[in-house]
Amino acid sequence: MSRGLANCNPGNIRRSSSHYRGEVRPSRDPDFKQFESIEWGYRAIFVTLNTYRRKYGLRTIREMISRWAPPVENHTEAYIRAVTARTGFSADAVLDTRLRQQMVPLIAAMSEVENGVKADFRAVERGWELYVNAT
Repeated sequence: MSRGLANCNPGNIRRSSSHYRGEVRPSRDPDFKQFESIEWGYRAIFVTLNTYRRKYGLRTIREMISRWAPPVENHTEAYIRAVTARTGFSADAVLDTRLRQQMVPLIAAMSEVENGVKADFRAVERGWELYVNAT
């Protein structure tokens, strides 16, 4: 099992001063956050990408992934290509972080890139429900 899935953190969100609902504190992982369930981990990704839109004006897969997985740590262009191939969305199409039909497939694709296995789509959808009902 990947580290992200073991931590119920399918986006591999690093430890930071930001706190999320459902987060296990303190994390027992020295580098990454841990969540109570995979659904709370998915919710954290939705929250983070919405923050990218609101705070930084990032609205495309290319913009969001470039911040999420910067080139100093990742092969960002390969990550973008993998996500666009899995979602069918253009890397430069404007997405709305408030639309389920765009965000659930995006987060499922990001989880697959992060963890090397297909995301449980039902868990991603439950994460979406936590996001829209608990923000």
